[in-house]
Amino acid sequence: SFESFSWKNAFTLAEVLITLGIIGVVAAMTLPQLIKDYQGRVLHSQLLKSYSVLTQALQRMNYDEQQTVNAANYASGKFGPIFFKYFKTFVNCGRNSCEYMPSSGSTNVDSSEWLQSKTYKTYSLKKNVKTSYFDDGQFIISDGMFLMIENVDATHLFITVDVNGKNKRPNAWGHDVFTFQVMPDGKLLPMGAAGTFVTNLNQHCSASSDNDQNGIACTNMALTDKNYWKNLP
Repeated sequence: SFESFSWKNAFTLAEVLITLGIIGVVAAMTLPQLIKDYQGRVLHSQLLKSYSVLTQALQRMNYDEQQTVNAANYASGKFGPIFFKYFKTFVNCGRNSCEYMPSSGSTNVDSSEWLQSKTYKTYSLKKNVKTSYFDDGQFIISDGMFLMIENVDATHLFITVDVNGKNKRPNAWGHDVFTFQVMPDGKLLPMGAAGTFVTNLNQHCSASSDNDQNGIACTNMALTDKNYWKNLP
Protein backbone atom coordinates (compact mmCIF):
# COMPACT_ATOMS: atom_id res chain seq x y z
CA SER A 1 0.00 0.00 0.00
CA PHE A 2 1.01 3.66 -0.28
CA GLU A 3 1.50 3.84 3.48
CA SER A 4 4.15 1.10 3.33
CA PHE A 5 6.21 2.74 0.55
CA SER A 6 9.63 3.88 1.70
CA TRP A 7 11.46 6.76 -0.02
CA LYS A 8 14.68 5.22 1.25
CA ASN A 9 14.60 2.83 -1.76
CA ALA A 10 14.32 5.58 -4.41
CA PHE A 11 17.14 7.27 -6.31
CA THR A 12 17.87 10.89 -5.63
CA LEU A 13 18.02 13.37 -8.49
CA ALA A 14 21.78 13.67 -8.01
CA GLU A 15 22.25 9.90 -8.32
CA VAL A 16 20.17 9.81 -11.50
CA LEU A 17 22.18 12.65 -13.03
CA ILE A 18 25.48 11.00 -12.10
CA THR A 19 24.33 7.71 -13.65
CA LEU A 20 23.23 9.44 -16.85
CA GLY A 21 26.56 11.26 -16.97
CA ILE A 22 28.47 7.98 -16.70
CA ILE A 23 26.34 6.42 -19.44
CA GLY A 24 27.00 9.47 -21.64
CA VAL A 25 30.77 9.24 -21.13
CA VAL A 26 30.80 5.50 -21.92
CA ALA A 27 28.66 6.08 -25.02
CA ALA A 28 30.94 8.88 -26.20
CA MET A 29 33.95 6.59 -25.83
CA THR A 30 32.47 3.50 -27.49
CA LEU A 31 30.01 4.81 -30.10
CA PRO A 32 32.61 6.08 -32.62
CA GLN A 33 34.36 2.70 -32.62
CA LEU A 34 31.04 0.86 -32.97
CA ILE A 35 30.15 3.06 -35.95
CA LYS A 36 33.59 2.49 -37.47
CA ASP A 37 33.27 -1.29 -36.99
CA TYR A 38 29.84 -1.28 -38.62
CA GLN A 39 31.06 0.78 -41.58
CA GLY A 40 34.00 -1.59 -41.96
CA ARG A 41 31.69 -4.62 -42.09
CA VAL A 42 29.51 -2.93 -44.72
CA LEU A 43 32.49 -1.98 -46.91
CA HIS A 44 34.00 -5.45 -46.52
CA SER A 45 30.74 -7.00 -47.70
CA GLN A 46 30.60 -4.62 -50.66
CA LEU A 47 34.20 -5.44 -51.57
CA LEU A 48 33.47 -9.19 -51.53
CA LYS A 49 30.46 -8.60 -53.77
CA SER A 50 32.48 -6.45 -56.16
CA TYR A 51 35.23 -9.07 -56.43
CA SER A 52 32.65 -11.75 -57.21
CA VAL A 53 30.86 -9.61 -59.81
CA LEU A 54 34.09 -8.62 -61.56
CA THR A 55 35.43 -12.17 -61.54
CA GLN A 56 32.26 -13.59 -63.06
CA ALA A 57 32.19 -10.93 -65.78
CA LEU A 58 35.84 -11.57 -66.64
CA GLN A 59 35.28 -15.34 -66.78
CA ARG A 60 32.42 -14.84 -69.23
CA MET A 61 34.54 -12.48 -71.31
CA ASN A 62 37.39 -15.01 -71.38
CA TYR A 63 34.95 -17.61 -72.70
CA ASP A 64 33.31 -15.36 -75.30
CA GLU A 65 36.48 -13.79 -76.65
CA GLN A 66 38.05 -17.17 -77.45
CA GLN A 67 41.38 -15.84 -76.29
CA THR A 68 42.91 -15.08 -72.93
CA VAL A 69 41.81 -11.69 -71.68
CA ASN A 70 45.00 -9.92 -70.58
CA ALA A 71 46.95 -6.74 -71.18
CA ALA A 72 48.90 -8.20 -74.10
CA ASN A 73 45.76 -8.98 -76.10
CA TYR A 74 44.02 -5.60 -75.81
CA ALA A 75 45.42 -2.40 -77.27
CA SER A 76 45.13 0.83 -75.34
CA GLY A 77 41.53 1.63 -74.45
CA LYS A 78 40.10 -1.46 -76.16
CA PHE A 79 39.37 -3.57 -73.08
CA GLY A 80 36.81 -1.30 -71.39
CA PRO A 81 34.16 -1.09 -74.15
CA ILE A 82 34.03 -4.90 -74.40
CA PHE A 83 34.08 -5.47 -70.63
CA PHE A 84 31.20 -2.99 -70.16
CA LYS A 85 28.88 -5.30 -72.11
CA TYR A 86 28.86 -7.79 -69.24
CA PHE A 87 27.12 -5.37 -66.89
CA LYS A 88 23.86 -3.51 -66.66
CA THR A 89 25.53 -0.17 -67.22
CA PHE A 90 23.83 2.84 -65.71
CA VAL A 91 26.29 5.42 -67.04
CA ASN A 92 29.05 4.86 -69.59
CA CYS A 93 31.61 7.58 -68.91
CA GLY A 94 33.94 6.85 -71.82
CA ARG A 95 37.62 7.24 -71.02
CA ASN A 96 37.31 9.59 -68.03
CA SER A 97 34.24 11.83 -68.11
CA CYS A 98 32.83 10.73 -64.72
CA GLU A 99 36.06 11.31 -62.85
CA TYR A 100 37.94 13.92 -64.86
CA MET A 101 41.68 14.14 -64.37
CA PRO A 102 43.49 17.18 -65.83
CA SER A 103 46.33 15.99 -68.04
CA SER A 104 49.70 17.45 -68.89
CA GLY A 105 48.16 18.80 -72.10
CA SER A 106 45.68 21.01 -70.29
CA THR A 107 46.35 24.74 -70.21
CA ASN A 108 43.83 25.41 -67.43
CA VAL A 109 45.60 23.72 -64.52
CA ASP A 110 48.83 24.09 -62.64
CA SER A 111 51.39 21.35 -63.31
CA SER A 112 51.02 20.13 -59.71
CA GLU A 113 47.39 19.19 -60.49
CA TRP A 114 48.19 16.91 -63.42
CA LEU A 115 46.38 13.61 -62.95
CA GLN A 116 45.25 14.54 -59.43
CA SER A 117 41.74 13.39 -58.60
CA LYS A 118 39.25 15.92 -57.27
CA THR A 119 37.27 13.12 -55.59
CA TYR A 120 39.58 10.42 -54.26
CA LYS A 121 42.07 10.40 -51.39
CA THR A 122 44.98 8.11 -50.64
CA TYR A 123 44.76 5.42 -47.97
CA SER A 124 46.13 7.82 -45.34
CA LEU A 125 43.46 10.41 -46.30
CA LYS A 126 46.24 13.01 -46.46
CA LYS A 127 46.27 13.84 -50.17
CA ASN A 128 44.47 13.34 -53.45
CA VAL A 129 45.44 10.28 -55.43
CA LYS A 130 47.31 10.27 -58.70
CA THR A 131 44.80 8.78 -61.10
CA SER A 132 46.87 7.69 -64.08
CA TYR A 133 45.45 4.19 -63.50
CA PHE A 134 41.81 5.35 -63.68
CA ASP A 135 41.49 6.89 -67.14
CA ASP A 136 41.13 4.19 -69.82
CA GLY A 137 37.42 3.60 -69.39
CA GLN A 138 34.92 4.41 -66.64
CA PHE A 139 31.35 3.31 -66.04
CA ILE A 140 28.74 3.13 -63.31
CA ILE A 141 26.72 -0.07 -63.15
CA SER A 142 23.11 -0.42 -62.08
CA ASP A 143 23.84 -1.13 -58.38
CA GLY A 144 25.95 2.03 -58.09
CA MET A 145 29.47 0.59 -58.24
CA PHE A 146 31.87 2.84 -60.15
CA LEU A 147 34.48 1.04 -62.25
CA MET A 148 37.66 2.58 -63.67
CA ILE A 149 40.01 0.84 -66.09
CA GLU A 150 43.76 1.00 -66.71
CA ASN A 151 44.53 -0.37 -70.18
CA VAL A 152 47.35 1.57 -71.78
CA ASP A 153 50.08 -0.94 -72.65
CA ALA A 154 50.87 -4.65 -72.87
CA THR A 155 51.71 -5.01 -69.16
CA HIS A 156 48.98 -3.09 -67.30
CA LEU A 157 45.35 -4.16 -67.11
CA PHE A 158 43.81 -2.95 -63.87
CA ILE A 159 40.20 -2.61 -62.74
CA THR A 160 39.53 -0.21 -59.88
CA VAL A 161 36.14 -0.20 -58.19
CA ASP A 162 34.51 2.29 -55.85
CA VAL A 163 32.34 -0.27 -54.08
CA ASN A 164 29.72 2.20 -52.79
CA GLY A 165 29.81 4.71 -55.65
CA LYS A 166 31.65 7.99 -56.10
CA ASN A 167 28.94 10.01 -54.33
CA LYS A 168 29.44 8.21 -51.01
CA ARG A 169 32.35 8.70 -48.66
CA PRO A 170 35.05 7.98 -47.67
CA ASN A 171 36.18 7.92 -51.36
CA ALA A 172 39.65 6.71 -50.49
CA TRP A 173 41.92 3.97 -51.84
CA GLY A 174 41.90 1.04 -49.43
CA HIS A 175 38.69 2.24 -47.74
CA ASP A 176 35.96 2.00 -50.38
CA VAL A 177 38.14 2.09 -53.52
CA PHE A 178 40.03 -1.07 -54.49
CA THR A 179 42.21 -2.13 -57.43
CA PHE A 180 42.43 -5.54 -59.09
CA GLN A 181 44.78 -6.77 -61.79
CA VAL A 182 43.92 -8.96 -64.77
CA MET A 183 46.80 -11.40 -64.86
CA PRO A 184 48.48 -12.90 -67.97
CA ASP A 185 46.44 -16.10 -67.52
CA GLY A 186 43.18 -14.11 -67.55
CA LYS A 187 42.47 -14.42 -63.83
CA LEU A 188 41.57 -11.45 -61.63
CA LEU A 189 43.75 -10.96 -58.54
CA PRO A 190 43.50 -8.35 -55.79
CA MET A 191 46.33 -5.85 -56.04
CA GLY A 192 48.95 -6.52 -53.40
CA ALA A 193 48.75 -10.29 -53.86
CA ALA A 194 51.92 -12.14 -54.88
CA GLY A 195 52.62 -11.62 -58.57
CA THR A 196 50.60 -8.44 -58.98
CA PHE A 197 52.19 -5.22 -60.17
CA VAL A 198 52.19 -3.34 -56.84
CA THR A 199 53.06 -5.21 -53.63
CA ASN A 200 55.08 -2.70 -51.59
CA LEU A 201 52.79 -2.12 -48.61
CA ASN A 202 55.14 0.39 -46.96
CA GLN A 203 54.53 2.82 -49.80
CA HIS A 204 51.18 1.66 -51.16
CA CYS A 205 49.12 0.62 -48.13
CA SER A 206 50.41 2.60 -45.18
CA ALA A 207 48.94 5.21 -42.88
CA SER A 208 52.30 7.05 -42.92
CA SER A 209 53.09 6.98 -46.64
CA ASP A 210 52.75 10.19 -48.66
CA ASN A 211 52.91 8.36 -52.00
CA ASP A 212 50.16 9.63 -54.32
CA GLN A 213 49.17 6.03 -55.14
CA ASN A 214 49.09 4.96 -51.50
CA GLY A 215 46.25 2.47 -51.17
CA ILE A 216 46.50 0.74 -54.52
CA ALA A 217 48.07 -2.35 -52.89
CA CYS A 218 45.56 -2.63 -50.03
CA THR A 219 43.03 -4.84 -51.81
CA ASN A 220 44.60 -8.19 -50.94
CA MET A 221 44.94 -7.26 -47.26
CA ALA A 222 41.35 -6.02 -47.16
CA LEU A 223 40.24 -9.43 -48.35
CA THR A 224 42.53 -11.62 -46.23
CA ASP A 225 43.43 -9.79 -42.99
CA LYS A 226 40.65 -10.08 -40.40
CA ASN A 227 41.99 -7.02 -38.56
CA TYR A 228 42.29 -4.83 -41.64
CA TRP A 229 38.97 -3.01 -41.23
CA LYS A 230 39.59 -2.28 -37.54
CA ASN A 231 42.82 -0.41 -38.31
CA LEU A 232 41.83 1.97 -41.09
CA PRO A 233 43.33 5.48 -40.73
